Amino acid sequence: MSDSRKRHEALLYHAKPKPGKIEVVPTKKYATQHDLALAYSPGVAEPCLEIAKDRENVYKYTSKGNLVAVITNGTAVLGLGDIGPEASKPVMEGKGLLFKIFADIDVFDIEVDATDVDKFVEIVKAIAPTFGGINLEDIKAPEAFEIERRLIEELNIPVMHDDQHGTAIISGAALKNAIEITGKDISKVKIIVNGAGAAAISCTRLYLKLGAVLENIVMCDSKGVIRKDRDNLTSQKAEFATDQDLDSLEDAMQNADVFIGLSTGNIVTPEMLLAMNNDPIVFAMANPTPEIDYDLAIKTRKDIIMATGRSDHPNQVNNVLGFPFIFRGALDVRATKINEEMKMAAVHALADLAKRSVPEKVNIVYDEVSLSFGREYIIPKPFDPRLIYEIPPAIAKAAMDSGVALEPITDWEKYREELMERSGSGSKEIRMIHNRAKSNLKRIVFAEADHLDVLKAAQRVHEERLGKVILLGRKELILELKEEIGFTDDVPIFDPKTDEEEGRRKRFGEAYWKNRQRKGRTLSEATKLMRERTYFAAMMVNENEADALITGYSRPYPSVVKPILELIEKDKGVSKIAACNLMLTKQGPLFLADTTININPSAKDMINTTQMASGLVKMFGMKPNVAMLSFSNFGSSNTETSKKIREAVAFMHKHYPNLVVDGELQADFALNAELLAKEFPFSKLNGKKVNVLIFPNLESANITYKLLKQVQGAESIGPMILGLSKAVHILQLGSSVDEMVNMAALACVDAQQREKNK
Repeated sequence: MSDSRKRHEALLYHAKPKPGKIEVVPTKKYATQHDLALAYSPGVAEPCLEIAKDRENVYKYTSKGNLVAVITNGTAVLGLGDIGPEASKPVMEGKGLLFKIFADIDVFDIEVDATDVDKFVEIVKAIAPTFGGINLEDIKAPEAFEIERRLIEELNIPVMHDDQHGTAIISGAALKNAIEITGKDISKVKIIVNGAGAAAISCTRLYLKLGAVLENIVMCDSKGVIRKDRDNLTSQKAEFATDQDLDSLEDAMQNADVFIGLSTGNIVTPEMLLAMNNDPIVFAMANPTPEIDYDLAIKTRKDIIMATGRSDHPNQVNNVLGFPFIFRGALDVRATKINEEMKMAAVHALADLAKRSVPEKVNIVYDEVSLSFGREYIIPKPFDPRLIYEIPPAIAKAAMDSGVALEPITDWEKYREELMERSGSGSKEIRMIHNRAKSNLKRIVFAEADHLDVLKAAQRVHEERLGKVILLGRKELILELKEEIGFTDDVPIFDPKTDEEEGRRKRFGEAYWKNRQRKGRTLSEATKLMRERTYFAAMMVNENEADALITGYSRPYPSVVKPILELIEKDKGVSKIAACNLMLTKQGPLFLADTTININPSAKDMINTTQMASGLVKMFGMKPNVAMLSFSNFGSSNTETSKKIREAVAFMHKHYPNLVVDGELQADFALNAELLAKEFPFSKLNGKKVNVLIFPNLESANITYKLLKQVQGAESIGPMILGLSKAVHILQLGSSVDEMVNMAALACVDAQQREKNK
């Protein structure tokens, strides 16, 4: 992607459809005058009076207990430096977004126009009653140290400067495990820290707590080794100054065991790596360019344990593994501070989690056969669903044990369940699909690439490395549109109607004719049809010139389904194909089937659809819990619709007893666990969270998913075709660019799965 294109896309993302990335959403009813009278005057006076009697009641009647302030003065923003409070706001909003999606913590971002330490501290203290915790962000050193120290001392709510401690905690967990893998003694290893900012200082302090020895640590800054004989050292740098006769980073790397990089890219050479001891541990955490390229480092030293800040390599040191869950645990026990005991608890909890067997869901996301503790897996992955219910309890317990918890937890199992519920859904599934698609790039055909939005989607798939893009359509127009949107990279473009594709048309036509010669097709007709992009694209997949296909953007769904069914064979054992939409709702992911294919499915068809939809759910790393929906509940009606559902359910219970499926059920009972348990305690779905809905006919399924999409704002991925032998998926007419990108990523994951199953 060109720089100008990246800039335009980033600006558009932050500006549209409404400026910014976060908003305030009411949590109470507000539809009637009665609601408003409770929300504000006169009803609001009652909680005010209760809080006036006892200030602790603020946690009972307001959002304070789940509200964190992300506060900055904009003096050290990302790699941008001192850009001021207003310019830092997009970053702070982004931090708020991460708090919400990973740990369900609400955030107000606060940008303070104050660089003086005293003034900044006074401002934060003055607004602190609003919040349950404070996350300091992007404040330059050395002021950041003093600000954090004073606020911790003077406030009775959790305060943490994530730039300091986040990286320290995550890298500390990684270092602990790397040391264990190499069999070395942390008290004896020689550690080189390149960088002397807030993060580097905090990291080094934490490594000392893990058992490292000060005499074995050498810290470098832009001037070289920080020696005791250097002038004008800050108190923080002086803390780690050495009396060793070393001047440069190159000198320091001789016989080093550990390199910690929190500086700038490409400053470590292969020669420096080769000068290190056996089994070197290298954390090159500069972003976006590490101190040494990952592939170069691995090529240079086969015995290296390597970590970076990047998501496209093993062992990503990512602060999102820490701060959401640390604050979650601190808030949940009303901790008065985030102390050293809590930080170390986070270190040990993360390190321990990496040693446990990894859920299949995580393996699926990262396209691994089996992630296991070792040189390429020393810290958990950011998408590990266990983080939300493993790390906060460790933090909460440490707060309780160290005497800073005002509301101790007594029922830990209940707390873990509450944490699991908080994990919600949102876009995790989309991130997981994208991440998995990137792991093994597949060739994907965009059959309508001469449409602007389709080309935009293809551009994103290409530039985000979700797949290897193949463009179909009018070549001249595609080239014009590519130039218009800044899509400068060279990717394959095929125009099925041109003379240069005559040979491929003939070959595809012959292959198609052989399959359809007894079904009314002549060779001439078959070859002629190859001028049509849907036929041409489908044959590319059939003839192994592509792995996946998406089409349907510009044509009605039925007109695209017909040629696909003519060209693409069904999977073994499939009698009828079906379609499924994944709806990303506030309650979690819901798979809806059949949304686009079978108008009035029989009991046999519904059984077939249930099996295929369950397989799709498993591909996402989830366990299917299936409700077969109706207007009736468990035999309360004897209509033909109700009967066929009962027939299908009875068959599934008898022949597939391990699959959790039940019905017939009304939608509210299927989705309301308490209601179901109360009225129908015998249901196989009791105690399960339903994630698959099978509908009795096309009308109900199609209407439901489109209602959810438009009225509830649920994001939809699909319709995903179930039952074909190839990764071919048909878009809804006029799909958005985002929808096409997600469908393309899913098609590539589908192709990956088929390759594995061969």
